[in-house]
Amino acid sequence: MSTILITGTSRGLGYEFLRQYSATPENTVLGIVRNKAVTAEKIASDPELSNRTNIHLLEADLTNYAALKKASEDAAPITGGKLDILIANAAYLDGFDAYDAVGKLGADPDELTKYFRQLFEVNVIGNVHLFNIFLPLILAGHDKKVIAISTGFADPVFTNEWDIEPGALYASSKAAMNMLVAKYSAQYKKDGVLFLSICPGMVETSHYKNPTEEQKAQLGGLMQKFQQYAPRFSGPSTPEKSIASLRKTIADVSIEKGHGGDFISHLGGKRWL
Repeated sequence: MSTILITGTSRGLGYEFLRQYSATPENTVLGIVRNKAVTAEKIASDPELSNRTNIHLLEADLTNYAALKKASEDAAPITGGKLDILIANAAYLDGFDAYDAVGKLGADPDELTKYFRQLFEVNVIGNVHLFNIFLPLILAGHDKKVIAISTGFADPVFTNEWDIEPGALYASSKAAMNMLVAKYSAQYKKDGVLFLSICPGMVETSHYKNPTEEQKAQLGGLMQKFQQYAPRFSGPSTPEKSIASLRKTIADVSIEKGHGGDFISHLGGKRWL
């Protein structure tokens, strides 16, 4: 039915993408991971996935251009030289800016600089190389969709209206990626390629782990803002629910509907929760 490539499939949202897309036997699903052996072992020990012959793992780090190039060369014979959907899910995130505002992060300038550079190295530059390398396969595909997983924190309107302070550095890297998605769309829309950024909503992926009492209070304040913004919000969603929504949205979007280069949520619009 479709040939789908997903980065960062070793865990979290990427693993759930792999699980749900591969549930359709006609799909060919490729996952890019940094450690192929470890992820292969995880899949082999997963009763639901162990017997799925339509799953193919490729090994590459987004910061390693040569490895990404090799992954594309390995993918071509598996997919018949084409790719329908590319999902740029892999991202760097270590929690440095998970709780504190950007001004407070400046108390440790060396760590701020190190973290910010790594964010852009992976989340921005790495995805640019990913897109450039795999575009020949996308151009030969049927669906021709390139999806970047983003965050509602990268929306300046949402940030300003609700004074969302945390996640400043991570959100900035995603905002840069959103702009690049728009630039790619400007270039390749005429070729029928849909480039789109999508926020998966707030999902439980162990991002906020082992918080201090102060951090718990900060997180509680953020959750209150989320509940005011979206009264039905009751906490993070599960990867299963988030990916189900994302898959529905990915299937529905198109250049003809005006989605080229846009930034939307898993719900299909500008509502992030």
